[in-house]
Amino acid sequence: MTDAFPVNNGMTSFWRTEPHYLDSHRSTETLPDTSDVVVIGAGYAGVSTAYHCMRLSQSSPTEKPSIVILEARQACSGATGRNGGHLKPDVYYQISSLAGEYGVEAAEEVAAFELAHFSAVRSCVEEEKIDCDLDFNNVIDVQFDDRHCAKIKAGYESLLSQGAVTPKQADFYPKEAAEAVSGVKNACGCFCSRTGRFWPYKFITQLLERAIAAGVNLQTHTPVLGISETPDANGRWNVDTSRGSIGAKYVIFCSNAYTSAIAPEYKGKIVPVRGVCSRIVVPYPPKDPLDCSYTFSFNAWDYDYLIPRPDGSIVVGGGKSTFFHDSNEWYNNTDDSKLIQSAARYFDNYMQRHFHGWEDTGAYTDRVWTGIMGYSTDSLPHVGQIPNKPRQLIIAGFNGHGMPQVFLSARAIAQMIISGATYEQTNLPRLFRTTQERLESQENHILEHMKSV
Repeated sequence: MTDAFPVNNGMTSFWRTEPHYLDSHRSTETLPDTSDVVVIGAGYAGVSTAYHCMRLSQSSPTEKPSIVILEARQACSGATGRNGGHLKPDVYYQISSLAGEYGVEAAEEVAAFELAHFSAVRSCVEEEKIDCDLDFNNVIDVQFDDRHCAKIKAGYESLLSQGAVTPKQADFYPKEAAEAVSGVKNACGCFCSRTGRFWPYKFITQLLERAIAAGVNLQTHTPVLGISETPDANGRWNVDTSRGSIGAKYVIFCSNAYTSAIAPEYKGKIVPVRGVCSRIVVPYPPKDPLDCSYTFSFNAWDYDYLIPRPDGSIVVGGGKSTFFHDSNEWYNNTDDSKLIQSAARYFDNYMQRHFHGWEDTGAYTDRVWTGIMGYSTDSLPHVGQIPNKPRQLIIAGFNGHGMPQVFLSARAIAQMIISGATYEQTNLPRLFRTTQERLESQENHILEHMKSV
């Protein structure tokens, strides 16, 4: 596919089986002519940014800004409404790679930032009285490949030997203990750490309720087609949509996988990547049902994730081994209207295959769907002021790992807009900053992974 625009009629994920009344909402019949802030995207990043802007402006001496959210399809219909609902900070895996490339201090900034999402999201849910099944528990990262397990363990131990604090949040269990600890067949090692889980669609749509009540204007089914190359005489950017144009003092790109279609600087830097997720129902639960989340690492590029639900079902995502060899199925592909056929049966008998004691549970695949993630070619999000575009900011490219990164990134963007904070004055990790150097880099970690297949 060539243009990274959302397609019509995306598949319905489990999370979107209970549509919120704001799903296709328009606050006003027509678009306002102008707005102080235009947010592109009504997912996790866009709604969180609008919410934080309104919250900060309530305690700011400046006049409350006008904010419009433009969404191409329904509210929370992109990656946020299709993912696993897993709020899982990484305290040792990619952090080890980042430490090797950028130093332990910079890597630990990322890990600490992700860990801070536990308290930030919990506080928001409690304060706003949001009903979204938020829960905190453990996650077991199960390793199935001896060589890959040894490499991950070596990185973990290297971080500890260099005085890193965040990896202490995880414990490692070797092969002789891994199956007993995890309950997973053929485990050759595992890590255990803390995680969170929730119903992402419910969290975002209820947060959106609060934002709209505070004055935010939501316009669904209003795809953005382009932004003017330069601001007008009043310093406003012209945002062109399918329903007309709107002049914006600030434009915030919360468009993740679709960013390059409207922000050409990010073409080839934030790439749409198609993934698969499912929901498994368990008619006859085992004596010991899952009480924690899991990730299954089969090798350096192939992994699945499992998140147990309060209703006893399990959300499972992954299945890369069935389609990763064919890049047309997933790389630079924005079609979430149909399934990747080679992955359609991957989740059948999944629990029975992998878990001791699940052979007679009758666990079956209730639903499978696709989602479009935004992968950056250097494996780091792009957050902050877009180079050479004053008052255009971005919060995108989360590599399928946005749940423990987006909420506080959005708060930082709001601080830049409402309080005039610089990047350095926020708590954003230095490595998240979008820069001209990153935009000019020719590296592509996504394609590099393909070479190992």
